[in-house]
Amino acid sequence: GREQKITIQAGTGLSPEEIEQMKRDAEAHAEDDRQRREGVELRNQADSLAYTAEKTMSEAGDKIPADVRADIDARVKEIRDALASDDASAETLKGATEALAEALQKAGSAVYGEGAEGAGVGAETATPGGEGEGGDEEDGAEEGTVEGEYREV
Repeated sequence: GREQKITIQAGTGLSPEEIEQMKRDAEAHAEDDRQRREGVELRNQADSLAYTAEKTMSEAGDKIPADVRADIDARVKEIRDALASDDASAETLKGATEALAEALQKAGSAVYGEGAEGAGVGAETATPGGEGEGGDEEDGAEEGTVEGEYREV
């Protein structure tokens, strides 16, 4: 048969001087790269928080008070406007993100505060009976209680 042979050779190799120059350039621009990365991460975080706020408002509906809802709407608009302009400073975006996070916390406490009050009344009522029955279950198992089997039909 015939012999097949492949040889790979570098057509344009870099000289050691070129490699060192590239390393120096990378080190010189490391701070710029870090700042750029932080800026992109901040923009992504702000966009994600704005989306979360919009989703929370649509899911919670009327459970969020009107004043808190208006505050969240204003904060989301502020973030969307900052994201739309490329020259928005990181501090502006960071401040808007923190303000929106605080507004969302107010909304969360308003929504879950109402739910916790209702659950708290039921929990207080059930707690004394629940503790007493918990001890009886162990005694009941010793007195010949049989666990039942069931089948879904």
